[in-house]
Amino acid sequence: MTTWTRVLMGGASALALAAMSPALAQAPAAPTAQSGPAADEPQSAPPASDQKGDTVVIFGRSIELTGEAQSASEGIVGYADFETRPLLRPGELVEVIPGMVAAQHSGGGKANQYFLRGFNLDHGTDFAGSIDGVPLNQRAHPHMNGYLDINFMIPELIEKVQFYKGTSYAQNGDFSAAGAADFATYNTAPSNYVELDASDDADYRTLVVGSTGVGEGTLLYGAEYEFGDGPFDRPEDLKKYSGLVKYSADWGNAKFHAELIGYDNTWFATDQMPQRAVQSGLISRFGTLDPDLGGDTYRYIASAGLDWENASLLVYGENYHLHLYNNPTFFLDQVNGDEFVQATDRSSVGARGQIRNTFDIGGFKTDTRLGADIRSDFIDEDGLFRTIDRVPFQTIRNDDGSVTLADIWGDATTHWTDKLRTTIGGRIDHIIYDFNAIQPENSGDGSDTKWSPKASIAYAFTDDFEAYGSYGYAFHTNDARGALTHVDPVTGDPVVPSPVFMESRGGEIGVRYQPSSGFNVSASVFELNLDSELIFVGDAGTSEPSDPTKRSGIEVAGFWQPLDWLTFDTSAAWSHSRFQDVPSGADRIPNAVEFVGSLGATVATDNGWEASLRARYIGEAPLIEDNSVRGDPTFTVNAGVSKDFGPFYVGLDVLNLLDSDDNEIQYFYESRLLGEPAPVEDLMIHPVHPRSFRLVLRAKY
Repeated sequence: MTTWTRVLMGGASALALAAMSPALAQAPAAPTAQSGPAADEPQSAPPASDQKGDTVVIFGRSIELTGEAQSASEGIVGYADFETRPLLRPGELVEVIPGMVAAQHSGGGKANQYFLRGFNLDHGTDFAGSIDGVPLNQRAHPHMNGYLDINFMIPELIEKVQFYKGTSYAQNGDFSAAGAADFATYNTAPSNYVELDASDDADYRTLVVGSTGVGEGTLLYGAEYEFGDGPFDRPEDLKKYSGLVKYSADWGNAKFHAELIGYDNTWFATDQMPQRAVQSGLISRFGTLDPDLGGDTYRYIASAGLDWENASLLVYGENYHLHLYNNPTFFLDQVNGDEFVQATDRSSVGARGQIRNTFDIGGFKTDTRLGADIRSDFIDEDGLFRTIDRVPFQTIRNDDGSVTLADIWGDATTHWTDKLRTTIGGRIDHIIYDFNAIQPENSGDGSDTKWSPKASIAYAFTDDFEAYGSYGYAFHTNDARGALTHVDPVTGDPVVPSPVFMESRGGEIGVRYQPSSGFNVSASVFELNLDSELIFVGDAGTSEPSDPTKRSGIEVAGFWQPLDWLTFDTSAAWSHSRFQDVPSGADRIPNAVEFVGSLGATVATDNGWEASLRARYIGEAPLIEDNSVRGDPTFTVNAGVSKDFGPFYVGLDVLNLLDSDDNEIQYFYESRLLGEPAPVEDLMIHPVHPRSFRLVLRAKY
């Protein structure tokens, strides 16, 4: 065991013991049924002014953040922000984050494509996600390092999302250069009910949600089964099971919570298809060239934690499996085709804790946080296999091994005056990895350490208007197998191993104006630089480098509740993304979306009527480096209306209200159809989900 490992693991253990010590001397106390903010988030309570008779409508966007936040681009969204929003898929939960988009191009079981701040984040490389504090990104994943799949989430159980953007937050580590979000579930369900959803494109969903008192605490539970064929020519044959059980109770002066999450999914997918195949009539716009695409996956997460007024401790474990069948190029091999499967079986364990204190240093109030995290992934299989009709016939890679990342982080916020405060922080991350590959040259072990300083400043011109500035260093880890790869697994040619840490540096300035709980607006200007976007490409089994990149942009978000029953929210984000150190005519970053905008209106009346109308615009993006091929914009509108009759609830959602025929995903690369004499560069497109109607029936108990 290395010195750094001993230091970091010792630090984590010390924090855990220190955090536990206040509780050991306390007897259990009566539980509370309320779910409040986590200990490290703004403590302002949700506004009570939205009460209407027996109904309370709480919008997370209205929570007071002036005087609390480190930047204009962080925030909290949830409560009624979710309840009134028509969602096509769980991945769209991230779209409550201003400027963020989730797209899907491979069915209901593959992680979404995420876009934020000029990044095509692929499946999560520079965006970190967690649920109730448990990190969700997967290291050394066979499809993409940092793979972030949130299809297991039951949206009705998500109470709120706290999100951060940029590099200045000490508590955010791996995969968080563009942003991070924690999805927090309820402790107590708003109501107990069973639900049936049915759509006109043959998608169905059954759901049960509820909570009950158990012993000295509260048990929350939810389970869903989603199935159906969807709108594509190749029936999706989706069979998705998701469940969550969470127990919470007061334990002395701490709050205890334990949680079990289960998820199992099988599906077939229609992936992006060559535009020429559609235009020639070979397939329809919703057709496929390979009916085998899709996969099967399961995920089980167990966690338990204690939260005190000034400390928290969380431990967790996970078991995960995936078989993902892909074929992005179709018939480069005219005999066997190009279909392959990426397969992984793994388990992980981890712990995280933090301690918060307030000191008087030189007459200045200083709030401090000290935290530590450790996570170990034990990988039984990380495989890439060529397949025919889902049957493997050639092994490209098949690795087993382990990856452990441990860190210590901390920050100190000093209140110099009642208007001025600064936060100085940093983190040290240490990674250890060990893999066995079928090519002996690609086996081995290694370790590395990364130091990331952070700083921010906030100044309150008035109680309602605050300005911010921040700068910091961040990183994402590359797939550790890339750091050990010395020969190409297909050709046998020598390759240069990749560094395991990829550094990023960035900053932003911004303002927030929040004169009341019914109105706020924020704006920020950001810049982010990456040394390289070298990544391990799961589709090829090796690493591909890129030049350094620079992204800058502007983000604006607003919330307005002019009447008790009427709410508007909007966001807009512009970004400028370029490769550095390359000629100006070849410096565009493919799929770096240049503008994202959204607008929503929500009505919630005293007599149980609710309605929502939401529009989303995704702007153009270069598809190749010389900008000669560009992706078209995408515009969609979703609407929903519902009536709560007391014991019953009826809703109708209209997804893609205007029946847009835009594309959800667009790429440009080389592929080959069966019988073509040579590969052809072409647009690869996946259409947006066609207009569909979904009936929601709910019975309370």
